[in-house]
This record gives sequence, structure tokens and C-alpha cells, in this order.
Amino acid sequence: MSTPAGHRDHGPGDKGKTPEPSGVDLARVALRAAKEQARARGAAAQQKKQARRGGLRSGARADGRDPLPLGAAINRLITERGWETPAAVGGVMGRWPQIVGDQLALHCEPQKYDEDARVLTVQCDSTAWATQLRMLAPTLVARLNDDLGQGTVKSIKVLGPGGPGRRYGPLRAPGSTGPGDTYG
Repeated sequence: MSTPAGHRDHGPGDKGKTPEPSGVDLARVALRAAKEQARARGAAAQQKKQARRGGLRSGARADGRDPLPLGAAINRLITERGWETPAAVGGVMGRWPQIVGDQLALHCEPQKYDEDARVLTVQCDSTAWATQLRMLAPTLVARLNDDLGQGTVKSIKVLGPGGPGRRYGPLRAPGSTGPGDTYG
């Protein structure tokens, strides 16, 4: 038996057919379709992002986002910033007794390194040790350059013992450098 278009017959022969959605069912179908479209747009955006970064990163292989041991992270930072020479010279200051010997290290202490002029400044506790270091300076420069790389240290500036510290008190004029301020 045939039914006119738009008319549904819910007789005993229509058990296999599903009724068309209406009301709440129609809203659920629309919501499901909207979620699928949003998911597809998100997946497309994620693929674009991965393509810009250089492909899919699954985490199975090491990349720049992985954590590093502290020593490796510091070495990487030193290399990226170009701090190799100052770091190496800083290491020399820590190993000063092994480089110059215990006797000299007791009386002479490295103060600073000027990277532009490539000059290591060393202060001695007496004039005699300052003279001794000045005589040993060429040998010491060669030894430092063997350790750090050629041309790292061009010369050593030797400072003698410092004078007594400035004393400040009620009888001092502000800005005065003491009795030495009148001498050239």
C-alpha cells in the first residue's frame, strides 16, 4: 500500500524504519555536528602549527624542549652567549695554585681579566713578590695560553701591595683622600 508524500504510515509494516528526529533529538544532532566541525578546525590549526615548527613532535626523540643536566645547560648557555673565554679565565682563577705553584699563589692573587685587552690583573702582597711575578710574567703568559688557547692572555698587569685603607672619622673632610691628595 502506498502512502502520499509527506504522510507517514505507522502501521505494522513500518517496524524497521526509524522516525525522523524532531525537537530535542534535532538539537542533539546539530550539537554533535557542531562539535565535529570544531574538532576538525582544531586539528587543522594544530597541523598548521606543527608544520611551522618543523613537523610532528612525538616526544620519542630528543629536541630542544627536553630537560638537560645542569652542566650541559650551563655549557650550552656559555656557548650561545659567547662566554667561553671569560669562563675559561674564571676557571684559571679557581685553579691558580695549580697553575703558578703554591708559593706564588700564597702571595699573588688574580683580580680581574679584561677580555678586550686580554690582560690578566694580579695583585701581590709585597713589592718583592710583585717584582718576582713581573720577571715570571712571560713564562706565565705562555703557560696560561697553553691551558686556555693561544692569544687568550697577552700580558699580565702586576699590582703591588695596596696602601692602608682609608679611614673615615670626625676629623676628615668629605671627599678628602687623606694626606696623599696633594701629591701629583
